[in-house]
Amino acid sequence: MFLNCHSYHSLRYGTISIEDLVRKAVDLNIRTLALTDINTVTGIYDFYKLCEENHIKPIVGVDVRIENEQYYICLAKNAKGIAETNRLLTDHNCEGIEIPKTNPSLENTFVIYPLENIPECLLEHEFIGIRENELNLLVRPGLKKLIDKMVILHPVTFNGTEEYELHKILRAIDGNTLISKLTENDHCQNTEIFVDKKKLLSSYKLYPQIIENTKYLVNSCSFDFDFSTPKNKQHFTDSRENDFKLLKELAYEGLERRYPDGDADAKARVEKELGVIDQLNFCGYFLITWDIIQYSNRMGFMHVGRGSGANSIVSYCIGITDICPLELDLYFERFLNLNRKTPPDFDIDWSWQTRDTILEYIFKRYGKDHVAFCGTNVEFKYKSIFREVGKAFGLPKEELDILAGKPMDQHDDNSVFRAVHHYGKMLEKYPNQRSMHSCGILISEEPITHYSALEMPPKGFPIVQFDMHTAEAIGLEKFDILSQRGLGTIKDTVDLIREKRGITVDIKDTTLSKNEARCNEFLSIGKTIGCFYIESPAMRGLLRRLKCENYKVLVAASSIIRPGVAQSGMMREYIFRHNNPDKFEYFHEVFEKELGETYGIMVYQEDVIKIALHFGGLSAPDGDVLRRAMSGKGRSLSALQKVKDHFFESCKELGHPEQLSKEVYRQIESFAGYSFCKAHSASYAVESYQSLYLKVYYPIEFMVCAINNGGGFYRTEVYVHEAKMSGATICNPCVNLSELQTTVYGTDVYLGLMHIEKLEGRIAQMIPEERKNNGDYTSLENFVKRIPIGIETLQILIFIGAFRFTGKQKHELLIEARFLMAGNRPDNRQLTLLEEPKKEYQLPNIQRDPFEDAFDEIEILGFPVSFSPFDLLQTRYRGTVMAKDLTKFHKSQVKMLAYLISRKHVPTKRGAMFFGTWIDAKGDYFDTAHFPNCLEEYPFQGGGCYLLLGTVEVDFHFPTITIHKMAKMPFIPDPRYSMDQYRSLETARLLQEDVSMTQRKPYPQEQEIGLPRQRMR
Repeated sequence: MFLNCHSYHSLRYGTISIEDLVRKAVDLNIRTLALTDINTVTGIYDFYKLCEENHIKPIVGVDVRIENEQYYICLAKNAKGIAETNRLLTDHNCEGIEIPKTNPSLENTFVIYPLENIPECLLEHEFIGIRENELNLLVRPGLKKLIDKMVILHPVTFNGTEEYELHKILRAIDGNTLISKLTENDHCQNTEIFVDKKKLLSSYKLYPQIIENTKYLVNSCSFDFDFSTPKNKQHFTDSRENDFKLLKELAYEGLERRYPDGDADAKARVEKELGVIDQLNFCGYFLITWDIIQYSNRMGFMHVGRGSGANSIVSYCIGITDICPLELDLYFERFLNLNRKTPPDFDIDWSWQTRDTILEYIFKRYGKDHVAFCGTNVEFKYKSIFREVGKAFGLPKEELDILAGKPMDQHDDNSVFRAVHHYGKMLEKYPNQRSMHSCGILISEEPITHYSALEMPPKGFPIVQFDMHTAEAIGLEKFDILSQRGLGTIKDTVDLIREKRGITVDIKDTTLSKNEARCNEFLSIGKTIGCFYIESPAMRGLLRRLKCENYKVLVAASSIIRPGVAQSGMMREYIFRHNNPDKFEYFHEVFEKELGETYGIMVYQEDVIKIALHFGGLSAPDGDVLRRAMSGKGRSLSALQKVKDHFFESCKELGHPEQLSKEVYRQIESFAGYSFCKAHSASYAVESYQSLYLKVYYPIEFMVCAINNGGGFYRTEVYVHEAKMSGATICNPCVNLSELQTTVYGTDVYLGLMHIEKLEGRIAQMIPEERKNNGDYTSLENFVKRIPIGIETLQILIFIGAFRFTGKQKHELLIEARFLMAGNRPDNRQLTLLEEPKKEYQLPNIQRDPFEDAFDEIEILGFPVSFSPFDLLQTRYRGTVMAKDLTKFHKSQVKMLAYLISRKHVPTKRGAMFFGTWIDAKGDYFDTAHFPNCLEEYPFQGGGCYLLLGTVEVDFHFPTITIHKMAKMPFIPDPRYSMDQYRSLETARLLQEDVSMTQRKPYPQEQEIGLPRQRMR
C-alpha cells in the first residue's frame, strides 16, 4: 500500500534512513514496500537487501520531480523498468533532454500521477494516485470516471512531528530561504508518515477498485537483483579465451623485456599468476588496464601503478606497474587468490596535468553508455549544519559565525540556539549532496544505466548515484584513476632538461634512478625538498633518523610514517632497532622468520597478515577480513570482532603467553585503515627516487618544475629558495624573458608571470604569446600598444621590475606610463604602420633605497627576491649556532636566528603544541618543538624571522631544538613609506608561513612504547 516512500537520499527532503524505513515497516507488519526517492536510485540496493533480510517484498522506483513539481511516480515492474527510468533521468541530467510531464516512454514501468497532473490520455500502465484526504473529491464527475485507473497513494517522508519540522528545515535549506517563508508547495503534507495498514485500507473501503488496482501494481512489480555476478566489462577482446591468449602473449613479451638474462623463478611466477587470473576470469580487467597504460605511453605520459596490484609479476611484465615483486618478496595472494570473487584493484596515478586526457580516452574508448565515475554522498558537516539550520531560522550573519566558529558550549543558551543544536544534531550523517568520487571509474558490460541514473557534476564527467561501497556490493569494481603533482614535476623536468640541455634522461629506467650512490647520500641527510612523498619535515626527519641510504629502507620508511604505524609506537621501535641491530631480541621465532627484514616490526599490511596466520593461527579467510579492515574497506565491526575472538582462542591453543598475544593484537589493531601494503610503499619509493635523481643531478631544472607544478608540501617561496641553494640566480618576472610559468636560461631562473597575484590570467598568458608571435618588446610604449592593459596592472609590472630591460628607473617608467595611458582606452591602442617618434622627457635622477625593491617583491610576489629576509632585519645578529652544526650541541642550549618556513599543529592533553621548520641565515633547514607551556608565553606571530632560544635534542642523527623562548624580529621600516610609520611596518606582515593542522596524537617516546625487546617465553 505504501508506493511512494522517501528516504533521506531524497536530498534535503526525506528524513528517514533506509534502515529506519525498513525497520518501521517491520514494526507495522508491512509485507510490501516501495522506495521511490526523488530523482534518484541511490538507496535501492541497500533497500533491496534489507527488505530481503526482513522478508518484505521490495519495490523500487523514482519520484520524478522538476523544480519541486511532482510529475509522476515510476515503479519498476522488473529490472528493465528501473533501467528505463534511469535512462529517462540520465538523458535529462546529462543531455539536457526535457522530461515529458505526461506519458513518458516507459514499457516496463508503472506510472502513477498525482491529481494535479492527470494526463489527457492514460496509457495501460499508467494510474492516478489518490490520497486519503482527496477521496472526497471523487464525487466530481471528471474524477469519478477515472476511479478504475486509481491506486492508493500514501507517501511516506518523515517519522513523527519532530521529523516533520526537520523536513521543513531541509526544505528551507534547499530553497535558501526561511522556514517561515515556506509555502505549502515547498514542503510535504503533514500526513506523510507510516500509518496502520488496516486503518489505511478501511478509508478506501467504498472504493474496492482502487484497492484492487493497488494490489495489482504491487503483485506485478518484481525487482530481483543478483549481487553475486560481476557487472564490470567482461572481455577486452571478443571472448574469454582470446583475452587469456592476448594476456599470456603480452606477459611473456614483457618477461623477456624485464628479465633479459632469463629468470626461472620469474617465469614460474608468471605461469602461476596467469593460471589464477584465468580461473577467476579477470583477464579482461588486466587488459583494460593495460590498454589505458598503452594509450598513456603513446601520449608520452608518466604513470605509477601502485597499491596491491604491484604484487603481481604479470602486471609488472605488461607495464601496469614498475615494481619487481621478486626483488621485494611481494606475494601475489595479497592481490589475488582463488577465494576472491571481485576483480582486483589497480590504483594508477597520472600527473594532474594529464589525468583528464586519460579520462577522456576511457570514456571514448569504452563508450559513454558504459563508463561513469563513482558517486559519493557528501554529508552535512558540523560547522555547515549549524550555519545552514541557523540561516533557516533567520539568524543574522554575526550569530551564524558564532554557531559555525565556536564550540557548542560557548554558544548562547537561548531557545533559538537550542533549536539549532537540536535539529543540527539530528542532521548529522544525513547526506547533503552528491559529488564525484575522487578517482573511481566504473566500466560496465551492460549499459551503466541498467544500475543507476547518471548525473553531471560541474567537473564534466558523469557519475552514478551511489558510492563505491554500493558499486562493489552490486559487482561493479572501480578502476582508480588518480592524479598527483609529483609525476608532473618529474615529466616536466625531463622535458626541460631535453629542451635546455639537449640531454635525454630515461627516468622510467629504474636501474638508473634507484640505489644510486649520490642520491642515497642526499636521502640519508634528508635533502629531499621537492621530492614526491619524502619532502615533509616529518619524512625528512625520519630519513635522517634512519640514515636511510638504500631503496629497501626507503620502502619501509614510506610505510612507517603512516599514522597507524607511528602512533602504535612501531615507527619509534623500528628506528631504534635499525640503529641498534644488536640490542634487541626477536620476542618470538615467528617474528624473526617472517619479519626479519623489518627487525620483527610489523610495517606493512602483509606483515600483519603473516603474523595473524603464522603466529595467531588464523585461517586465510580471517586474514582477508583483517586485510579489508586495514585498507578501510571492511565495514563489518562484527566480522572483525569474530576474527579477534578467534585470534585469542587460537593463540591460547598454540601456547602463546597472554601478555604477548595482547601486545601482538594491539599492534595489529593499530594498523586499521592506515598502513600501506608493501607494494604500495615500494611504488611510492620508486617515484621518490626518480624525483630525487633529478634533484641531485639537475637541481635547477627540477626546482623550476616543482614550482610550476604547484610545489607540494610547501609554498612557492620555499622552492624558489631551494633553487637558489642549488646555484640558481633568481630573477624577477620580465616581459621579454619570462613565460607564464617559471623558466630557466643556464642558471638564471626567471619567475613566471603566473606568480604575480594581481596580474589577470588572460594578460599573463598574452604577454609571452604576443612576444613569441611578434618579437621582443622594445620599450614601455611598444608594450602598451601591443597588450590591452590598464594602468593599475601596468604599475604592478613596473614595480616588480618587468621593464628593467629599458634601463630606466621605476619612477621614470611610472611617469611615462601615466603619459602613455592618459585618455587612452586599452582597446584603442594599437601599433601603426608609421610610428611617430616618441617624446623624450628629461626627469630628475632620484636616489632609490636598494631595499625598496625587496618590499615591492613582498607586496607583489609574497616573498623577497632581491634580498633575503635576513637582509631586511634591523639587527645584524645571526645567532650563535648554524643549522649544519646542531648535532654537535646535544643537550646544549643554543640561540639561533631563523626564518619561519612551516609549523605543524598537534593537540595534546595539555594543549596545542607545534613542530616548526626554519632556515638559518646560510639557508639550511632545521626543526623545532614548541610545547604548550612555552607557546602560552611565546606564541607564533605569523611569517618572518625569529630569535630562538632552546635546547638541542639529537635523536638518532636528527637534531630538534625544544624552544624555551622566542621573539619575532622587526624588519627595517619600509623605505617606500618613510613618512607613514604604520604603512612602513605593514608590508612585513605579508610574509607567509605554511601551517598544517592535525588531530593526531603526538608520536610516543621510546619509554612510552613498552614493546618487548627480549624473547618472551
